[in-house]
Amino acid sequence: MGHGGDVIMELTTDHREVEEMFDQIQALPASADEQRRTLADRITIELVQHSVAEEQYLYPAVREHVPGGAAMADKELKDHAEVEKLLKELEGRPAKDPHFDTLLARLISEVTTHVEDEEQRLFPALAEACSPEELNKLGEMVRGAKKIAPTRPHPAAPDTPPLNKLLAPGAGLVDRARDFVTGRGKSS
Repeated sequence: MGHGGDVIMELTTDHREVEEMFDQIQALPASADEQRRTLADRITIELVQHSVAEEQYLYPAVREHVPGGAAMADKELKDHAEVEKLLKELEGRPAKDPHFDTLLARLISEVTTHVEDEEQRLFPALAEACSPEELNKLGEMVRGAKKIAPTRPHPAAPDTPPLNKLLAPGAGLVDRARDFVTGRGKSS
């Protein structure tokens, strides 16, 4: 899928890509251990980068512009924390591990609920509160953040500015170096 446009289009595209990866991993037979592990890594990378970008730019904008935005942002951050814990538990776990499928099912459920909430409640509120120019600028900032964001879950890392904006690029650099050495996240 193509990326670009305002923040809502950008993040909605991410949502559809993750849903597609969820469908792909669920369609694989249990015996396809290596493919399932590789796809779980790709899902993790996408979700971590997406979450970091939202935490750096989307949620601060929601706090600033949307009436009641602080409560909305806090709820979304709580959702992210739960997803990140699940990703950490899933990280490196072999697909043949008896807990892999249970964790994956919980992850899919959490992410699906979070996406529905964002798309039905948060995005419309943001679209109403911000100008098209503001939404486009946020889209550019989110795309930039995803390029340098970590690729692995870091549940103990700060999720609100300013510390998240200071620490995420360094964690992203370390994660990318680890991914390069291990080949993690590369399409076969």
